[in-house]
Amino acid sequence: MKLFEQLRDKIISKDAKVGIIGLGYVGLPLAVEFAKAGFDTTGFDIDSNRVEDINRGKSYIPDVSEKDIEKLVKDKLLHATLDYKALKIVDAIIICVPTPLRKTREPDISFIISSVEKVAKNIRQGHIIVLESTTYPGTTEEVILPMLKSSNLKVGKDFFLAFSPERVDPGNKKWTTKNIPKIVGGVTSQCTEIARLLYSQVIKEVIPVSSTRVAEMTKLLENTFRSVNIGLVNELSRMCHKLGVDVWEVIDAASTKPFGFMPFYPGPGLGGHCLPVDPLYLSWKARLHGFDARFIELAAQVNSDMPGYVVERISSALNVHKKPVHGSRIFVVGVTYKKDVRDIRESPAVEIINLIIEKGGIVSYHDPYVPEIEIGNSKFRSVALNKPILEVADCVVIITDHSSIDYQFLIKNASLIIDTRNALKGSREAKGKVVKL
Repeated sequence: MKLFEQLRDKIISKDAKVGIIGLGYVGLPLAVEFAKAGFDTTGFDIDSNRVEDINRGKSYIPDVSEKDIEKLVKDKLLHATLDYKALKIVDAIIICVPTPLRKTREPDISFIISSVEKVAKNIRQGHIIVLESTTYPGTTEEVILPMLKSSNLKVGKDFFLAFSPERVDPGNKKWTTKNIPKIVGGVTSQCTEIARLLYSQVIKEVIPVSSTRVAEMTKLLENTFRSVNIGLVNELSRMCHKLGVDVWEVIDAASTKPFGFMPFYPGPGLGGHCLPVDPLYLSWKARLHGFDARFIELAAQVNSDMPGYVVERISSALNVHKKPVHGSRIFVVGVTYKKDVRDIRESPAVEIINLIIEKGGIVSYHDPYVPEIEIGNSKFRSVALNKPILEVADCVVIITDHSSIDYQFLIKNASLIIDTRNALKGSREAKGKVVKL
């Protein structure tokens, strides 16, 4: 218990040194919060550009203030390094690395394993290690713990290990790292308590659970819940189109019910680092235990079919105007996976554009957050949203409904618009030239 008490006292007095592995959308905001709370914080990354930017006081994440980083670096509370040997001098190690899917749709935890290998080489008595990367239930105890126990240190006594799922929502101004409730689950009760105490220094509400598996499963439930409900409403959208019913009006009407209903909205497909990936981590793990997660797989199939469906709707709309996709000028508005962010990871826009090109369409795009994008072997640059570009376009497709777009200007100057986000809702001028998803 002596190490537990020493680490506890260090955390309470803010003498504990904090290390964050992975300085992306999850890791950097977390590192900034610890540094702002007065902890000596070190960021670890394999990307030299990120490390250099932070040490120069620069931010590459829109949700992180450059003024904050500049001040924290100046005050010597935050710095970044490529040297993982510095893990020995920190007290808390938090792992925030990507967990993508392989082409076989199986989990790729290679970034976690690589990070833990570095931790294992530098582990010492008194370390608290927390994994935040989304992964399948059992990863912390089945994969990470054996790698760390090879050091002959005992978990819960010599070092502490926990899982705490990240809940970052890029672009969300209301819910940030600081005020989103934090779940923590440790391998032992002492591990849970140290992790709870650590996060409670920078996050308003920390909720302990009974195990790492519960914490891991919590994250997957959250994102599977969204994926399945979006899959349902995407299917409903296609059904409503066949029935000649406006799905957006249906959802608005159903939303007036004060209980038993939560609105979800259709779209061109799922994107980002969580929703297209996380549910498949869960279904993969379920298959290993002989369980067929049918809802999850079906929702994934429906959602992954949406880019193709959008292209079908583009083709149908052009046909009404006696134009084929082949040779038509198609202008895409928005290529990020969600509004008002720079992130294009898993964005449905990429597949939609690729499918249009395969059909012989001539594609250009506008996105205030993405000046350049590479699709296949082609590079595209964002073009200005002006009258000439809209007037020559045979079809305008709204894939991402950024707040900064002048939609009235779009309606006024475009001849045909495919609106996959209901961005033009309520516009009288939109009638006759707008096709909703």
